[in-house]
Amino acid sequence: MSKDKIATDGGRELGQNPFGALGGLNFPAGGKAPETSTGARDAAVAKDAKAGKNRGRVEVLRSTAGRGGKTVTVAKNFVGIGLTEKEQLAKKIQKACGSGGTVKDGAIEIQGDQREVVARILTEAGFRPVMAGG
Repeated sequence: MSKDKIATDGGRELGQNPFGALGGLNFPAGGKAPETSTGARDAAVAKDAKAGKNRGRVEVLRSTAGRGGKTVTVAKNFVGIGLTEKEQLAKKIQKACGSGGTVKDGAIEIQGDQREVVARILTEAGFRPVMAGG
C-alpha cells in the first residue's frame, strides 16, 4: 500500500472522533425524531385569536369566472402572512369543508360555496373576514 492511501481493514484509528465530546451530555436515547405536529402551531394561532390579536382584513368571496361555471370560494388580500402559513390554513379549511382547494396567486381557493365555513376558520385564526361580492 502507498503512503497516500488509508487502510480500511480497521487496523488504524482515524485520529479524532467529532462526536466523542457529546458522550457526556444527557441526550434522549432512541431513534425517534422530535414531533413537529401542527397542534402546537394551531394552539398558538388560537391563543393569538383569543388574545384579540387582529391579523388583518381578509376578503371572502364566491367566484365562477374562468372556471367553466364551477363555483369556488376565494379568500384574498392577506397581509403579513407567508406562503407556508397560507398553505397550512388552506389545508385546515379544506378539512373543515370536506372539499379540495389550493393556494394560487396569494389567495386561498376552496371548491364550492363555502363562505361561512371559511369565514369561521379565518376568525378562529385571528383574521377579520369580510364577505365581498355576490
